[in-house]
Amino acid sequence: VVAVLLIITYRSPVLWLVPLIVVGVADRVAALLVSLVGEAIGVTVDASTSGIVSVLVFGAGTNYALLLVSRSREELRKPADRRTALRDAYRGAVPAILASNITVVLALLTLLLATLPNYRSLGLSAAVGLLIALAYALVALPAALAVCGRGLFWPFIPRPGDRAGTREGRRSAKGAVGTPEGFRDEVPPGTWGRIAAGVVKRPVRVLVSCVLLLVILSFGLVGTRVGLSQTEQFRTVSEAADGLSTAAEHFPAGVTDPVTVLTRTGTEGAVLGAVQGVEGVVSARPAGESGTGWTRVSVTLDAAPATDRSEESIVALRETVRTIPGSEAIVGGSVAEAVDTSDGNIRDLTLIAPLILLVVFLVLVLVLRSLIAPLLVMGATVLSSLAALGLGTFVTTQILGFPGLDVSVPLFSFLFLVALGVDYSIFLTIRAREEAATHETREAMVRAVALTGGVITSAGIVLASVFVVLGVLPLIVLTQVGVIVALGVLLDTFIVRTLVVPALFTITGDRVWWPGDPRRRAASPTESTPDPGTTDTTQEIHA
Repeated sequence: VVAVLLIITYRSPVLWLVPLIVVGVADRVAALLVSLVGEAIGVTVDASTSGIVSVLVFGAGTNYALLLVSRSREELRKPADRRTALRDAYRGAVPAILASNITVVLALLTLLLATLPNYRSLGLSAAVGLLIALAYALVALPAALAVCGRGLFWPFIPRPGDRAGTREGRRSAKGAVGTPEGFRDEVPPGTWGRIAAGVVKRPVRVLVSCVLLLVILSFGLVGTRVGLSQTEQFRTVSEAADGLSTAAEHFPAGVTDPVTVLTRTGTEGAVLGAVQGVEGVVSARPAGESGTGWTRVSVTLDAAPATDRSEESIVALRETVRTIPGSEAIVGGSVAEAVDTSDGNIRDLTLIAPLILLVVFLVLVLVLRSLIAPLLVMGATVLSSLAALGLGTFVTTQILGFPGLDVSVPLFSFLFLVALGVDYSIFLTIRAREEAATHETREAMVRAVALTGGVITSAGIVLASVFVVLGVLPLIVLTQVGVIVALGVLLDTFIVRTLVVPALFTITGDRVWWPGDPRRRAASPTESTPDPGTTDTTQEIHA
């Protein structure tokens, strides 16, 4: 998937190989280190965790590569030697790449505070994988670009003086917007420049329309069942699930997975009498003594494992045995584990979700040196995440026919939607802040959308496509996470980044950068003095 999309994006028979090889090597190194780190600290890394880590490494690593290669192409069109152009491209792209990576890594590390071990395993593994992807993007990829030179971009080799990279070229380029009313400078050519110019003309109308659309999509969550039984976990045919279904046709549905009650020896009679009166219990019998003061009681339920009815029976059993004096009874087994897992998911979601939002907000404050802009970006990202959850839930339940959401899907999806979705707003707003040093905010935002539109769109499509690949795996939970995150990334790419954020920044104006001021650095005597022979203001700001 990544190879095909890179070929389409770069329109080159050779350029796509370099980022693909770099990211592929990073993925293999990450897999090795994740396994070693897991063994060192006693964390089990299962197959589903490894799959998600590979998706993140390929998706994020390709995004970093797209950003760096795009900036390199832009700088190679300027009147400077190749090494200087690549150095300037590196300086321009690294802040956005670092901010993106740090945001996702810190959000993933919040999973270490989770109750459930699978969350902790994913948080640690994915954080290690993304740090490896960052290292290869900032070291191996620039080195490869420097060694290969301009010829790597064949047949569209960027050279100094290319009309596509000059002001005169923009004026004459097909699709150029020109200088809109109230703008000091022309807008760079292309579809994204035209769209952005249209947004800033009617920001309130665009914002209201987009917010209404996202709110409507979020209603897909209403009434959705959360939690799947053991027979509903698989998207493909499962012999184990077929066995449970067949057994349920001829025996009580819970016969294949009885509940175990441990009680002090001598109190098993009282326990047997009490549990047989619990609704949903078909039978109960002693199942042996340990010889150390404990007796095991096997309880058969009339409901299939991991269903709502079986979990209600577990709750009732626990309440009942708790009242038996001296029994110290404990209710266990896989059905009881499912109850505890569900409770743990609720606890983890209420703890981790606010921490993710806090971490992302703090990173945005540090990157943008502002309080207003991060609040606007966070608001747009959260609304987009809820819309993606609603739309993804509708697609997976109503179109794909899944019976409901797995209990872990909301937290997994929210984590990836917020941490990865905000990346594109980071790429955009960092460039907007750079442009705001010499332009008003609304003009800076239009220029930022026009200059980053192509690379962000390509990155969003790549990341969404990579997450969709999770749908080839047999577990419904991975298919649901893949579909929901893919839809969320596309919403962030085409709605939030293109329409909502520019509209919000236009309405807020220059106050969006408060308490910072992008023009302060531009006005500094040490940074406003042009280099000999340099006439491009943007190049002065880069220097």
